[in-house]
Amino acid sequence: MTANNPPTGQVAVTIDPARRPDVLLRRRHPEGHQTSAWWMIGAFLAVSVAVVGLVNMFPA
Repeated sequence: MTANNPPTGQVAVTIDPARRPDVLLRRRHPEGHQTSAWWMIGAFLAVSVAVVGLVNMFPA
């Protein structure tokens, strides 16, 4: 092959979903791993407290 005749046809591309550019903090977990529900409960409480705190900063 020369520079004038590049190879054509299908090229197999391996896609690693953990390295997609639109995912910043993706981690690989073992098969069957599930996130604890307490993380979601804690996140909900943290956001709720932050919103209530911000709302209380502004007078009615």
